[in-house]
This record gives sequence, structure tokens and C-alpha cells, in this order.
Amino acid sequence: MSKAIRIHANGGPEVLTYEDADPGQPGSGQILVRHTAIGLNFIDVYHRSGLYPPPGGFPLIPGSEAAGVVLEVGQDVDWLKPGDRIAYAVTTGAYAQERVIDASKVVKVPDGISDEQAAAMMLKGMTAEYLLRRTFKVKEGDTILFHAAAGGVGLILGQWAKHLGATVIGTASSADKIELAKAHGFDHVINYKEQDFVAGVAAITGGRKCDVVFDSVGNDTFPASLDCLKPLGMFVSFGQSSGPIPPFSMSLLAQKGSLFATRPTLFVYNAKREDLDASAAALFEVVLSGAVEIKINQRYALKDAGKAHQDLEGRRTTGTTVLVP
Repeated sequence: MSKAIRIHANGGPEVLTYEDADPGQPGSGQILVRHTAIGLNFIDVYHRSGLYPPPGGFPLIPGSEAAGVVLEVGQDVDWLKPGDRIAYAVTTGAYAQERVIDASKVVKVPDGISDEQAAAMMLKGMTAEYLLRRTFKVKEGDTILFHAAAGGVGLILGQWAKHLGATVIGTASSADKIELAKAHGFDHVINYKEQDFVAGVAAITGGRKCDVVFDSVGNDTFPASLDCLKPLGMFVSFGQSSGPIPPFSMSLLAQKGSLFATRPTLFVYNAKREDLDASAAALFEVVLSGAVEIKINQRYALKDAGKAHQDLEGRRTTGTTVLVP
């Protein structure tokens, strides 16, 4: 019998239970996949804790990205066959040894990219792709600020932004994380526990500030992030690891320089199949070229998902983490 992690009620890491889970058979337009590696992301914590409502209710199998091998193909799927390597980033259901999934949600993994790399980079890497190439089109000469520089998205985005010719500033919480970020494209990294990052950005830029701030931290970095922007700069809030940003008056954006603000999500940006294909292709290309390196910094057995969540929430992980079924 296939195994999976299920949540029957919101709570701490202890609510993640390792149980038997029959994936069923693929229907029309679906495939049965055996996972070889599963990505760990903060959105998994949000679903577990209740910050985000569980899609479809309880019980819930969490997890938003994985890689694996096609075992069976349902009717009306003519572009995949058993044995094909695939990866995906969807809403939930990845914390399982096997699952049935819509073929429209997966992409083939090219040679040269391992299953662990694919599982670790689909959600984070395609997030970096849409942030850099679609939400704010970063170009040579731009200056960007990225919070949580040593996190999974940060280590990918830092390399990619540097490849695009930007000056890349980050924030991190320790000397080790600062060195890690600097090894992954960041030109400057501010220890936000020791220095006010607004002052740090002003010093680094000579008072010119940044064209865009990418902020996945939320409550702890707002509204200070706005003070790091040039007039007409863009504030991109794409996560809330420290809690949600409190409601604020739109006039605040006017006061701080006629700023733009957006709250994007990957699932909207890649809702159309053509956008998913283009996003994955751009990610695979930049990794295969060597411009972006995907390293796996932590591995946990799937049954130890609770420990993985504890370490993620406790800021004891860096970069990418995978669960091994």
C-alpha cells in the first residue's frame, strides 16, 4: 500500500500523520505517478497551520511540488507514457509515495536535471521566473532587494537576477546565511538582526534605493520595505512567513513615492498551459546553462515531514529541501 502524509485538522507539525493512502487509478486526462522526490515549501506550513484554508477541506495531503515517474496513463493523454520523468508545482497532494494527477499540471523533466533538483526547484524556480521576468521585468542596471536571501526562492532568484545584470541586495539573519546568499548571486547581504535594512539599502545604493523589493516575509518587513524603493518603484509581496501584512491605506503608496504594489501568486501566473510550459522551459534552460545552480541542502524521509516543518519554521534550513518517499 502506498503511504502519504495526511492532515486531519490544523495545528503544529504533530498533525502531520504518516498513513496508508490508495492513490486510485488515473481517469481521463490523468496519470498515476510514483514520486521520487518531494519539495518542501512554506506554503505547506500555511496549509498545515490554517493560515491558508485547506483546498478541498480535510483530510488533506499537503505538498505543492514533486518529481517522479509515470506509472500509468489515463485516456486522452497522448504525450506521456509509463517511464517518463515528470515534475510539477500545484496546490496540494505531493506528500505521498504515489498520486493521481491531471496530466495538464505536469511537465517533462529534461536530461541533465535530476529528480531531486526538479522536485526542489519547480515551485521555487518558477516563482523566481515570474517574479523576475513577468511581475517586474528585471534588466541590466536595475537594483533589487530580496528578503530571506538564503531561502529556497532567494538562492535561485539571486543567481538569476545576477545573470540578468541586476545589482542584487538581500537580507538574512546570520553570518552563515549571508555567506550562502553571496555565493548565489547576491552582491550585498544585510544582517537584519544587526542592522536596520532600510539604512543598509540607503548606504549600499548611495541613497538611490531600489527599483523593486521582493518580499516573502510579510508582517516583519512591512512597511519598511516601502522605504527601500525609489519613486515609482514596485513592492512585490509574494509570501508572509512572519504573518500577513496588516491592512493599510493606499495613500501610503503615494506618500512614499507613488509606488506600485502587487500580491502575485504562481498559480495565477501559470494558470494557462502555455504559461506553465514557457515558465518551466525558461527555468530548465537557465539551470542547464549553468547560470543557476540547484543544490539540495537538506533531505528528510517523507515519514519525518513533521521534523522538516519544525526545522523550516525554526529557520534551521537554507535553500532547497526535499522529502524522500
